[in-house]
Amino acid sequence: MHQLEQNSLSVTIPIRAIKLTPGSTIQISDVSWQDFERILVELGEHRNTRIAYYQSILSIMSPLAIHERPHRIIADIVKTILDSQERDWEDFGSTTFKRPVIAGVEPDTCLYIQNANRVQGCTAMDLDIYPPPDLAIECDVTSKTTLDAYAALGVPEVWIYRHHQLRIYIFRNGDYSLSPETAIFRDMSITELIPPLVQQAIEQGTSRMLRELRRQLRR
Repeated sequence: MHQLEQNSLSVTIPIRAIKLTPGSTIQISDVSWQDFERILVELGEHRNTRIAYYQSILSIMSPLAIHERPHRIIADIVKTILDSQERDWEDFGSTTFKRPVIAGVEPDTCLYIQNANRVQGCTAMDLDIYPPPDLAIECDVTSKTTLDAYAALGVPEVWIYRHHQLRIYIFRNGDYSLSPETAIFRDMSITELIPPLVQQAIEQGTSRMLRELRRQLRR
């Protein structure tokens, strides 16, 4: 439930009653951490919205269906390259990451790479026990709350795919800065490689694109 106030009138409505059209975002101010926790429970795990919380500001995002595919495809590309390099990874999808009472966020997709061995056996995410993901992948993020939440969690890299372009944000000195390179694949131009592969996957099929990518990586 969340309380809306106007003049002396106070109205409490279920958070589920807020209907978002695909591609839209709503921000609610003055949300306590306890309210945020209750909203997560009320919304449940099986939903098509994404949540970001930072210092009492709650963002609820409803992605367009067309935006759901790219982040999945990008994660598949990353895992394929890592496999070709015989590097470990763990895919934690849209797990909810929380830093009470400051921030909480649900990535479109996230991966553990450098810290993959540290989350083996993890069945319930607790950032007091486990590190944040090494990479978060987002598609068409428009809410500043999301990046602020990632900064509070200390996620080393956030990739944002929007308008057929990939932007890499590196966490340095408490904030994110745009970078042409990723620390994950230092010898590859990821911002040039990934967008055409995403389009190829959409037009020709993801499995076909990945098979071709594997062949190229073996050369």
